[in-house]
Amino acid sequence: MVEQRPRTERDEKPLERADRNFAELLQELRVTQTGVQILFAFLLTLAFTQRFPSLDTAQRATYVTTLLLAFLAAALFTAPAALHRSLFQQNVKPAIVRVSSWLTHVGLYVLMLAFTGAVLLVVDVTLGRGAGIAAGAGTLAVCLALWTVLPRLVGRYITSTQDRGEESDPAA
Repeated sequence: MVEQRPRTERDEKPLERADRNFAELLQELRVTQTGVQILFAFLLTLAFTQRFPSLDTAQRATYVTTLLLAFLAAALFTAPAALHRSLFQQNVKPAIVRVSSWLTHVGLYVLMLAFTGAVLLVVDVTLGRGAGIAAGAGTLAVCLALWTVLPRLVGRYITSTQDRGEESDPAA
């Protein structure tokens, strides 16, 4: 007798679901990796510009912190590929997906801080410290709103419409 495996609402087996989830995660990482790579490359080149020696101590600290945050974000976003490669064909895809999802989640928050630092630094250098702090705070607020608050609001909307038996289409 063949053992029946549980199937999901998409009518997929657990390993099929893990494969799909990992593929979706990799698509998300392609988007975020591009942004973090561009930011990291930009930050790496700044130290070699003519204006860099004129930065004050706070600007240099912001620069180094932001550079390290961009590196950390890049490392977190590439870790799922390394994890998958290291554990390839060992029948642990669901665990790879869980850990990779966590790494990506943390990476987004680190990237948020790197974006904030980069905007803070550039605006500080061009318009002054007060404007830099305001721009950095605005950057952080926008990222928090789009990456944390918006998903929660959409999730609540979907849950509330499902509870009422309605179709949930936030775009409608």
